[in-house]
Amino acid sequence: MGANAGIWLISALSVAGVIFRPFRWPEWVFALVGAVLLVALGLIAPREGLVGVRSGLDVYLFLAGMMLLAEIARREGLFDTLAALAAGRANGSPERLFVLIYLVATLVTVFLSNDATAVVMTPAVAAVARAARASDAVPYLLVCAFVANAASFVLPISNPANLVVFGEHLPHLGEWLARFLLPSVLSIVATFLVLRWTQREALRGQLGEIVTVPPLSHGGRVAAIGLAVAALVLVVASWLGFELGWPTLIAALGTLLVTSIAERRAPWGALGGVSWDTLVLVAGLFVIVRALELSGLQDALANALQEPLNAAPRIGALAIGSALAVGTNLTNNLPLGLLAGAFAQGVELPRRVVDAILVGVDIGPNLSVTGSLATILWLTALRREGIEFGAWRFLKLGFVVMPPALVLALLAVAFQPW
Repeated sequence: MGANAGIWLISALSVAGVIFRPFRWPEWVFALVGAVLLVALGLIAPREGLVGVRSGLDVYLFLAGMMLLAEIARREGLFDTLAALAAGRANGSPERLFVLIYLVATLVTVFLSNDATAVVMTPAVAAVARAARASDAVPYLLVCAFVANAASFVLPISNPANLVVFGEHLPHLGEWLARFLLPSVLSIVATFLVLRWTQREALRGQLGEIVTVPPLSHGGRVAAIGLAVAALVLVVASWLGFELGWPTLIAALGTLLVTSIAERRAPWGALGGVSWDTLVLVAGLFVIVRALELSGLQDALANALQEPLNAAPRIGALAIGSALAVGTNLTNNLPLGLLAGAFAQGVELPRRVVDAILVGVDIGPNLSVTGSLATILWLTALRREGIEFGAWRFLKLGFVVMPPALVLALLAVAFQPW
């Protein structure tokens, strides 16, 4: 019992450190220190720590590949061009620009993951809003935050949390679309309508300038083709039911090789631009979740929840999806997704309950800035642009924007006719 209490205490402190970042230390420090302490204090055996690390291999490969693809696109100016094209199509209308940026950000999220939208779309949109002399850049920047979560379960590759929740049981693409296409569409549309309504005052008037679309370099064109091919490879891999880690990394390295040859420059710049410490963060969280499993937490959850969830699957889906949606904002969706995924894979649950777990983990972070890594990265990108958007301001907006999308998606999951 003493060992279990130690595991729970260290795990709680580590996750709190990841969310609140005391002393402004990076998130990975707290996850790594927590994982090391669990082993060093003898709370879990070293081999169990290695089991935790190894269990995340597919996620590490997927994250590395996606981050590299996003960095290649950013480096070649592809997102700047896409955002400028959207501004050009807006014809001076702030409302039309809002719609076009929402569409572009949705596509980026679907095919390059929500983290890519937060990291590389945000500065591109900020630059375009300044160039167009928009009276307020915030409505367009909010798109990057909210659509990153609302559209993050259209495809398995749209969010690393999808791999975390399903693990080795990730459905192939055809089954995935049958289960999640309708909830995804409802989430995307509901988020757009409510977010657009909340920003209606800021979207009045006219844009001040016609934005000049920057010419896409030869490397940028090659990168665009490479990204399209990479997306196709990942869709095919998902359709065939393969794990997505290795295909993602190989597609990213192939794209990097081709663009480096086309631009006649070394690839080290793109490799150096990737946030490799994110992999350390995720590995640390996998060790923490492994320790929580060994502490008996998973068995306790199974004993408490398996019977009622199986007895009333529709009500259970609505309840657990809602609870996890709120919980992501207390713990961040990566550690909670890991724990929920371990629970879902370790017990027999109705399909609609498992799907509701994913929906809660993916949409829930739209409530607060601490809900997901993507939202935290978005906030960091804003600060680099000299824009402040407080946590309380986001929370007030999230209370309006997130619930309609969550409720509609959960209802679609709970009442789909299996």
